[in-house]
Amino acid sequence: MSLFSLLGAVEIGLIFSLVALGVYISFRLLRFPDLTVDGSFPLGGAVCAILIANGTNPWIATLAAMAAGAAAGLITGWLNVKLKIMDLLASILIMIALYSVNLRIMGGPNVPLINDTTLFTLLQPESIPDYVARPMVLFVVVVLVKLLLDWFFATERGLAIRATGSNARMARAQGVNTGGMVLLGMAISNALVGLAGALFAQTQGGSDISMGIGTIVIGLAAVIVGESILPSRRIAWATLAVVVGAIVYRFFIAAALNSDFIGLKAQDLNLVTAALVTVALVIPQIKRKLSNRKV
Repeated sequence: MSLFSLLGAVEIGLIFSLVALGVYISFRLLRFPDLTVDGSFPLGGAVCAILIANGTNPWIATLAAMAAGAAAGLITGWLNVKLKIMDLLASILIMIALYSVNLRIMGGPNVPLINDTTLFTLLQPESIPDYVARPMVLFVVVVLVKLLLDWFFATERGLAIRATGSNARMARAQGVNTGGMVLLGMAISNALVGLAGALFAQTQGGSDISMGIGTIVIGLAAVIVGESILPSRRIAWATLAVVVGAIVYRFFIAAALNSDFIGLKAQDLNLVTAALVTVALVIPQIKRKLSNRKV
């Protein structure tokens, strides 16, 4: 694998580590099966791209993408908490609705950002090529987000969100507003996904309506791979595992698609994804069987 391909895998892995962190919050902390991700990822890209294309500052456009993602997660949570719609069904409804919303926002199937100023063109040093500068910028963003999440989930409100997902009945008995915690957790989760979509659009030179297909699978794969590599219940280690899992996942995808002797091509991406997720799911079972034999 060339240095260019390696850095490209790290770049995409860092972007999808933000998605994985969002998926970790909804699936692991809240126990909320959230498929909104497949809609909020392109939503973040669409909002950011259309704003930048119309001359908005990239920082403001990126923050607006986060706000749009948070709004999508909030609506999903509201359908579940207030209207009592099953969590999975509520997320599917919003995911479907966001497809039309994204088309409305972009005014078409895509918005190019070929010659527009993005966060990466603003932050890129002149002496460093873009394919090196982008992973550096993304690394800083991911580290800051991880540290903020570690701090937040150690606060009283963060612990309330974790308690809601762990045992909602017990949390209510302790005076926790579990409905409010679900809404807050879903907003944070999809805000991270919206941020990832905005950064993805800026690195790829535009937003496309199909960029969200399979996002939830990638996020779950990163979480599962990360937990297999660094199993831990401590939030700081868990978020680190998710980030590492996303990067490792993208590295194996890139390695598989760049290995000529295997014969895989770009159209085999979903096949490779399914195989990697299957392996990641089977590894913990193999570990348990081996540990039981030793006992």
